Amino acid sequence: MVTTLRTAAGPQFSAGQMVHFIGGVGTVKSFRPDSGSWTYQVEMEMGPEPEMGRIGYETTVMLSEVDMFLGEQRSFTDWAIAGL
Repeated sequence: MVTTLRTAAGPQFSAGQMVHFIGGVGTVKSFRPDSGSWTYQVEMEMGPEPEMGRIGYETTVMLSEVDMFLGEQRSFTDWAIAGL
């Protein structure tokens, strides 16, 4: 018996691409198929360096493809005002 993995046509974003999402901006580090869509590992942009210094990147998050977009970053308030 052969099992076939069905996924969306293909990932919308690629490794190294800058993406926006509610809460921040980041760079796609990797991605994988997940229940007919894609899940991405996104490394968030670093803010100003804290006084105690920095060891590495501040935050890496896993995001679903529907949570990310290209272009201008919008805050939650912007989305609420636009009625989206």
